[in-house]
Amino acid sequence: MGWVHRRRDLGGLIFIDLRDRYGKTQLVVHPERRPDLAAQAHDLHAEWVIEADGVVQARPEGMVKRDLSSGEIEVELTSFSVLNRCLPLPFQLDDAAKASEELRLKYRYLDLRRPEMQETLVLRHRMANVVREHFTAEGFLEIETPFLVKSTPEGARDYLVPSRIFAGQFYALPQSPQIYKQLLMIAGMDRYFQIVRCFRDEDLRSDRQPEFTQVDVEIAFADCDTVFATAERLFEKILRAAWGIEIALPFPRYSYQHVMETYGSDKPDLRFGLPLHNVTEHLRETEFRIISSALEAGGVVIGLCFSGKASLSRKEVSELEDLAKTCDLAGILPLKLTAEGFAGSLVGKVSEDHLRAAAAQLEAQPGDLILLAIGKKSSVLKGMGAFRRKLAEKFQLFRPDLHQNPSLFWVVDFPLFERDEETREIAPSHHPFTGWLREDDHLLAGEPWKVRSTAYDLVMNGSELLSGSIRIHDPQQQAEIFRLLKIPDEEVELRFGFLLEALRYGAPPMGGMAIGFDRTIMALTGGSIRDVIAFPKTNLAQSLMDGCPSTVDPQLLKDLHIAVVPPKV
Repeated sequence: MGWVHRRRDLGGLIFIDLRDRYGKTQLVVHPERRPDLAAQAHDLHAEWVIEADGVVQARPEGMVKRDLSSGEIEVELTSFSVLNRCLPLPFQLDDAAKASEELRLKYRYLDLRRPEMQETLVLRHRMANVVREHFTAEGFLEIETPFLVKSTPEGARDYLVPSRIFAGQFYALPQSPQIYKQLLMIAGMDRYFQIVRCFRDEDLRSDRQPEFTQVDVEIAFADCDTVFATAERLFEKILRAAWGIEIALPFPRYSYQHVMETYGSDKPDLRFGLPLHNVTEHLRETEFRIISSALEAGGVVIGLCFSGKASLSRKEVSELEDLAKTCDLAGILPLKLTAEGFAGSLVGKVSEDHLRAAAAQLEAQPGDLILLAIGKKSSVLKGMGAFRRKLAEKFQLFRPDLHQNPSLFWVVDFPLFERDEETREIAPSHHPFTGWLREDDHLLAGEPWKVRSTAYDLVMNGSELLSGSIRIHDPQQQAEIFRLLKIPDEEVELRFGFLLEALRYGAPPMGGMAIGFDRTIMALTGGSIRDVIAFPKTNLAQSLMDGCPSTVDPQLLKDLHIAVVPPKV
């Protein structure tokens, strides 16, 4: 039984490719032997559902298909019946790339019939089994946590669920099981994991969904080394199962400051070079107004060396300047280093010695192209980080389909707080239960934005796969963080009182992680996040297939004590 993938009428023979989740099987009808079946088969169309009976036999010599699991056999039909017909398809499954994503999402059940989509869901299932087997073997318990929880600030807006019984009160769908897994450690569960659905009402990006799956993990009496080793052994198994490759352990560790200043990103792709360098001091003595005015305003000059690209034409360099503008850079200053010397707009405006000093820091050689960006440090680093990635894609500096040498590493020493540059107010860089390095205690009172946290990320090929931290387990330290965040005592008690009380009953040191399960599958397949989830939402958090969100029966709203107020025009 299955779906008719294709019917081929070759005159003397009729072939029907019957498809199901396991692959395709070739059915064959001999018209001279069974003219009745030939007449029936002539009426078949793609995606009709049929039941077929016949004799399994070896394919004739020369007709074997080695690339098919059933390529050595065929079924000579003795009878078949149509179980269901199919309307004309809104898009051709064999040519789905030509269909818009909106159309594919609206008819998701058809899109999921495609073998490549089914293979992704099979991989997802296999990875879930690897996760469960790994944590079970290492003594973890899979424990479910609630979906109807208390609304607590965790960095994004909550999805709210109104209570019918308690008028005007709401549950929230969990952004993560963060508080509950800490409570499980206080309860003595020691080692917990869960493959869990989470919900965040936030502005969506290409790698985000409003509902997503993460592998949630917590370990009592843990330090960073314990958590890292646990995760590394898991990803060693994942890459072996998915790609059949072995990776070296342990993974390298880089500080947040290092990756930001060297690659302009806290999740850089290290499969190619193009490191960034701050060459401000070498170019400070210049009358070139573009540079001098930016430096007077506190700006910097960040450069990268593009090896062997001094031969690019003026038109090609101009295209790179346009590419830089798509990365929110005001522009880019190209400087070619040739055997004869420098060439570019900086020649004659910056001394030869200073240009040579900048080139030396960039490790540039004759034949290389130096690309410089100027402006506020944080924005230039971010823009150059995006620019180096686009350069690598444009010039194919890495193979997206080559899995032999994935780049996996830890990013550590994230700042505990973020500071608004206008209001000077601080906010937690992660959730407010994240610990900090004790050697930075002296900075808490006066310069809390300089305090380094115990948070960490695992990055692979430019994607953040895992995020976690060693938590605060001391109630006094937790209260100090709330005080620094200027959260009133009444709000602390309202939002987190139950957690603070639990911490007073003998909470052990603890640490953990949340592995983005969808994002990991996305990194393994090279697809988009919507391709690795069976029924995803659009960038506007809509489901085009079933039409949600939608209005509901007014009586339901009345039962929930809710009145919908039309938005102001």
